[in-house]
Amino acid sequence: MTSPLAAARAVGVEIAARHADDVDARARFPLEAITALKDRRLLGIMVPESDGGAGASIAEVASICHALGRSCASTAMIYAMHQIQVACIVRHAAKNPWYRTFMKRLAGEQLLLGSATSEAGVGGDLRSSICAIEVKDGRFSLTKQAPVISYGADCDGILVTARRTPQSPASDQVIVVVPREDYTLEQKSGWDALGMRGTCSNGYRLDATGGMEQVIPVPFADVSAQTMLPVSHLVWSALWLGIATDAVARARAYVRSEAKRAPGSVSDSSWRLAEAASLLQLMKSNVVAALRQYEAAMSSEDGLTALPFAVAMNNLKTGSSQLAVQIIHQAMLVCGLAGYRNDTTFSLGRHLRDAHSAALMVNNDRIIAKTAQLLVALREDPGLLE
Repeated sequence: MTSPLAAARAVGVEIAARHADDVDARARFPLEAITALKDRRLLGIMVPESDGGAGASIAEVASICHALGRSCASTAMIYAMHQIQVACIVRHAAKNPWYRTFMKRLAGEQLLLGSATSEAGVGGDLRSSICAIEVKDGRFSLTKQAPVISYGADCDGILVTARRTPQSPASDQVIVVVPREDYTLEQKSGWDALGMRGTCSNGYRLDATGGMEQVIPVPFADVSAQTMLPVSHLVWSALWLGIATDAVARARAYVRSEAKRAPGSVSDSSWRLAEAASLLQLMKSNVVAALRQYEAAMSSEDGLTALPFAVAMNNLKTGSSQLAVQIIHQAMLVCGLAGYRNDTTFSLGRHLRDAHSAALMVNNDRIIAKTAQLLVALREDPGLLE
């Protein structure tokens, strides 16, 4: 039996990579790659085995994001964002009968989940909502002005953040899951962006209705701190690592091609390849260490809420987003004009444009400011291995 990672690698190399330039040029949804991931039943792998999934770990999912990131960043980002939503459901709603049924449907039908966490009028603060749940006769309704719902037109369901009640403060939020049949979308803006063009992150007005059992009762503050943010930082960093890995591979191939063309010569910029490889190793080490830290925190009662864990996950995201750009830039300097052009096998323009989105996905400035606050209360780390 083919492993999920092997299947994902095949999708990346054989399908996603083949369509990546067209997805980028036309800013279109990577239908071929996502369909292939569904066909190989890779969308529901985090669902527990008892509910029809594979019970995959976050490390397995991150490895798939890395593999896909080497071929098509938009495909990898869509897959990563979907799995973030699945992780929230699995960890915080798995005992709810409605969600048990939904997870079985998710795994069986290979549903693609998106999220509506951003909202017009809150200044980019995910922990603040204007939208509120209104209840009548045991059913809810909500309306949300979402400036971004990535791949919204192609979702099979959306996780929506909203205030618990119309009277609740902006920070008293919950998540509600709405399958496609429970909501309508009215497009308000398009997506003509520098990079990650295939994510099709249009803006929408979202109107949804459903049963109150679809509301996850756990406060969104807990869901965000324990699952949404750390999982986001882990899978995003893994896919950014994938982009950088492919960039270094192209730079290495360029140096080899130059060596074959002029045997015995050494490119003036080949030392940059070694520098890029060193940064890539650092980035990979950071991702692997953070994955292990997350798995360790999962087994501890208060591990996911500990200050050192929050600082580590924040640093992973900001560091990875910065390193990816640095590595790809070094690779482009190695390849020179061949890397700068869009019509060569060494082209790195798409890689660099996609990587520049990383610092904006939950803006680095906001994360660094939060980390600074946490560091004031954090006790000094005693040593290397403690």
